[in-house]
Amino acid sequence: MTQPLLLMAAGGTGGHMFPAQALAEAMLNRGWRVRLSTDARGARYTGGFPHSTEIVEVQSATFARGGALAKAMVAPKIAAGVLGMARAMRRDRPAVVVGFGGYPSIPALGAATLLKLPRMIHEQNGVLGRVNQIFAPRVAQVACGVWPTDLPEGAQGVHVGNPVRRAVLERAGAAYIPPGDYPMSVLVMGGSQGARILSDVVPAAVAALPEELRRNIRVSHQARAEDGERVTAFYAEHGISADVQPFFHDVPARMSEAQLVISRAGASSIADLTVIGRPSILIPYAAAAGDHQTANARGLVDAGASILIPESALDVSALTEQMAAILTNPQGALQMVQAALSVGAPDATDRLVALVEQLAAKETA
Repeated sequence: MTQPLLLMAAGGTGGHMFPAQALAEAMLNRGWRVRLSTDARGARYTGGFPHSTEIVEVQSATFARGGALAKAMVAPKIAAGVLGMARAMRRDRPAVVVGFGGYPSIPALGAATLLKLPRMIHEQNGVLGRVNQIFAPRVAQVACGVWPTDLPEGAQGVHVGNPVRRAVLERAGAAYIPPGDYPMSVLVMGGSQGARILSDVVPAAVAALPEELRRNIRVSHQARAEDGERVTAFYAEHGISADVQPFFHDVPARMSEAQLVISRAGASSIADLTVIGRPSILIPYAAAAGDHQTANARGLVDAGASILIPESALDVSALTEQMAAILTNPQGALQMVQAALSVGAPDATDRLVALVEQLAAKETA
């Protein structure tokens, strides 16, 4: 019997790619073939995918970038991508097509719509991304990472949570060492792209901590490549032990070792925090479409697992105050850990797998 093919389509950020990676790991273990359709930017995030995942780079485009000429070429590029994907699907028909958002998912979802193939999307955030807004009424199911998610008329939504990679699941509920008078780790993440405002504020906030607290701090700081040198220099000048990199390939390990996480409120970061269970200070990206990062953070904040600082209110004194409040309160930090775990969905991958298999079964029934 021929192995069924799952075609996944995802854009080029960790928020789209990490849930796709989790689904790929699970479906390969269940005997499916898995193909990922993405663009060159997305291909940079495929290093952690199982080796048997077939990676296909597709042609797509977005109206959100470039000048007038680039925008004029968007529609022809998308059309070419959809037609090319449709030809490929006729040669090797997917049992199910799953889109994870981002404009590189347009060709696969567009072709699957034209060919009337079984299809669904997974939305990581509390507000649908632009591409998922377009396709939500045109797919069998919208699997939602955050609940409730605002869905357009005609869309059928179900809450599954945000799947996390195997490396995160392996550290689910990892033992937490509460803050104390010994070395403590602080993990700073600006999402897969890094965040300049965190590089501007966090180092100074750490430096402003009381000496008896600051001397114990060890920082893992994810910064944009162009900010790395100055951030590294600042920590060194203030005698703070810091590992500054543009991207951490071992986030689950670093998070499990951290006493505190300071982060944007991207969907994957939120999911990791709730599965591993760590206290956090979240700074939602103010320019995120539909303010979806604030929506993402709501569950953690309402549970008492996280402190939210709006970007407009983020400054050195505010961050220093909140860091000190957590790192000088061991019992409170432990309560934040339990609160984070209480809102997690470690079975999100299993729920998504079940939806994929149900959709495939309907097609063959």
